[in-house]
Amino acid sequence: MRAAVGTAPVPYRHAMTHGNHDDQSAGHADGKPDATITRGRDYDKTPLIVTWEVTQACALSCDHCRAAAIEGRHSDELSTAEGKALVDEVAGFDPTPVLVFSGGDPLERPDLFELIAYATERVPTAVTPAPTPALDRETVARFADAGVRRMALSLDGATAERHDAFRGEAGSFATVRRAAAWAAEEGLDVQVNTTVTAETVDDLPAIADLVADLGAVMWEVFFLVPLGRGAALDELGPARAESVLAWLYDHAREAPYRVITVEAPQYRRIATARSNGDARVGSTRAGRGFVFVSHTGDVYPSGFLPVGVGNVRETPLSDLYREADLMQKLRDAAEFTGPCGRCPHRRQCGGSRSRAFARTGDPLASDPLCEWVAEGLPASRSESD
Repeated sequence: MRAAVGTAPVPYRHAMTHGNHDDQSAGHADGKPDATITRGRDYDKTPLIVTWEVTQACALSCDHCRAAAIEGRHSDELSTAEGKALVDEVAGFDPTPVLVFSGGDPLERPDLFELIAYATERVPTAVTPAPTPALDRETVARFADAGVRRMALSLDGATAERHDAFRGEAGSFATVRRAAAWAAEEGLDVQVNTTVTAETVDDLPAIADLVADLGAVMWEVFFLVPLGRGAALDELGPARAESVLAWLYDHAREAPYRVITVEAPQYRRIATARSNGDARVGSTRAGRGFVFVSHTGDVYPSGFLPVGVGNVRETPLSDLYREADLMQKLRDAAEFTGPCGRCPHRRQCGGSRSRAFARTGDPLASDPLCEWVAEGLPASRSESD
């Protein structure tokens, strides 16, 4: 029987690093990567990821949904022409970011494949369809034929019963497994996304095995931000989160796929310590390498940080990303307050700005999920370990 993940310290092992990706940065003992420049990309000027919520409509009622998605489409969604204009703006960044078609469920938009075909000719493109009956073999084949580079599928339980309950849709687990198999047949890369809550955390080891069984190239592990319907779920405590992140990093060094975390940037601090400063892990956070465009064109630092900085119907996306006051502050660790502002890893980590906002109303406050924050950053933490 497996031990519960993150309930006991995991022994250190020799570091293994994955292939070079421009969203990875080497861990530094002083917690100071090269300013905002990561592998040739200056995050002050260009994001690595642009996520476009093409619609808020979705047939599912997932427990954790940040958007509290609804069945019908919004009457003021960006039009097809406006969507293509947004694609052109994304393509105008240098280097070019990855454009992610998200939702809701992107398949609820009747013009989705027209938009994807336009995008794949201009930018690297990924899509995150909901695991509903609409995600059938023909749809997966159309994604591949259109030039989509990666399809993200959500897996939040190790069994059909647990996953389907979390997703609010009987058969969702089976849909994910079928879609992954069809993607393999089509030569389309698959990424698996998992939400970590107090309810799902003990499933992580078994989900990790399923990620390998599905042939995924990446496992994206999202630590719950209490937003939307997710506000009713229980988060992990800081100590448990710390041990889970340590387990994830040790697992990642032996897994046949890459592991990244979302809204848990302390993973970088932990990875640095567990690899003697030689880790290469994700380097983005809200507003720093990442930007979110809503279904109506409003721009946010992240889909989990609902503080708007403008709208692409009125202001170019590049101007909002580079010049908006909040975006600039989120990229400047000197603006952070409390323990996050004093932490020697504030540039490398910086804490979840989304969770800071959700819990305090201030996106520059400290991230309460971090164990160092919970301890008040005692003197023993004032210098890098």
